[in-house]
Amino acid sequence: MDKIYLDNAATTKVREEVLEVLGASIREHYGNPSSTHSFGRSSRTLIEKARKTIAGYLNALPSEIIFTSGGTEADNMVLRGAVRDLGVKTIITAKTEHHAVLHTAEQLQKEYGIAVKFVVLDPDGTPNNEHLEWLLQGDDTKKLVSLMHVNNEIGNKIDIDEVARICKENNALFHSDAVQSIGHWEWDTQKTAVDFLAAAAHKFHGPKGVGFAYVRKKTGLHPLIFGGEQERGYRAGTESVHNIVGMEEAVIWAYENLEKEREYIKGLKTYFMQQLREKIPGVEFNGSCADENKSTYTLVNVRLPFSKDKAQMLLFHLDLKGIACSEGSACQSGSLSGSHVLNAVLSEDKLQKPSLRFSFSGYNTKEELDYVVTVLRDFNES
Repeated sequence: MDKIYLDNAATTKVREEVLEVLGASIREHYGNPSSTHSFGRSSRTLIEKARKTIAGYLNALPSEIIFTSGGTEADNMVLRGAVRDLGVKTIITAKTEHHAVLHTAEQLQKEYGIAVKFVVLDPDGTPNNEHLEWLLQGDDTKKLVSLMHVNNEIGNKIDIDEVARICKENNALFHSDAVQSIGHWEWDTQKTAVDFLAAAAHKFHGPKGVGFAYVRKKTGLHPLIFGGEQERGYRAGTESVHNIVGMEEAVIWAYENLEKEREYIKGLKTYFMQQLREKIPGVEFNGSCADENKSTYTLVNVRLPFSKDKAQMLLFHLDLKGIACSEGSACQSGSLSGSHVLNAVLSEDKLQKPSLRFSFSGYNTKEELDYVVTVLRDFNES
């Protein structure tokens, strides 16, 4: 078969519709959006249109959408701003968060002496809401809770409305890294009392190098990057017009086709798990990814009953066979310590078996999944 891409949680193929918008913007709208002449005004118009479009799908105000270089910058903007500008003394998060949150919180602890506390995890790796509430009531310091809506490695989906309610009732700020969620799940920032969100276009078939932070109005957050007055003073630097309009197109496509796309991809995931169970006895699934009510439809994290010797060659073998998947987040590829998410969730015995993350998109097919299962089965039996 041709090469098979099953690493969509790392990044996605840019849609043709998005490529067309990107090209047109680069060719025709090259004025600096801060310039007052017609070239600049046309670029500014595109940016503000994109801001309004994205805000509409989140039921947010356009002024609450701040364009960034991606999810990592958005996470940094929120966490740093909360400590530096909003008086936050305690960050509450989970050991299964993305490193954009964990490493930022760790650095803020060193710089500002804040407390960083971790919510205990349920057996499936989901942060425990009762413990979260207990942590929020532990002292009277100002707190920020940062919990991702969809885990990027094991696919667990938190009850975002319940977490938001707990935070609000305990006067805590709530930030969610929604990088694996925006473009795949509906959002209503008026219904879900979240104060901050982070998103990245390349996770839903948009361009790399662009994302946004949702910052609820009147939070008092200050800039992370200083210079000009772009992005309402939140983020200095000339805006990447073509990337922003590309992200707008990706958002439009994602949400206008959400139900159809979700049902198709959900069918792929269900089929893949069925085939794995039939063809590879002893296969198991990490976290809640096998439970469609508790996980996202976009990925599955598989623990395979392979020997240690075979485990060491597994990813290399799959790559030779043209199959792209991952052991964990692409951001920690090459880490000698392995996946920090699986280390936090699995027992020592289970960690001895190889785990792989397969993540899907509408471009994948059942025929591709059949090939992957056959390759895995033959590798195990060889």
